[in-house]
Amino acid sequence: MLEEALPLVDFDSDFLFSELDSLGVTTIMMMLADEFDIRLESADATPRNLKSIDSIVALVERKLTEQKSL
Repeated sequence: MLEEALPLVDFDSDFLFSELDSLGVTTIMMMLADEFDIRLESADATPRNLKSIDSIVALVERKLTEQKSL
């Protein structure tokens, strides 16, 4: 899904965040929010959360867990 939206980004990079510009970060955040029906804030767009595919998955899982507890 993300590779289709951002074909120039190397999602296998050791530090994915360095591959992204502001539009790439915004695209990822919007796609995740729409796909998983979660609320993402601008504060969630950090190098730690977008470091790798694994960290993005962890972010989504954390937000889904938070949403269930509300």
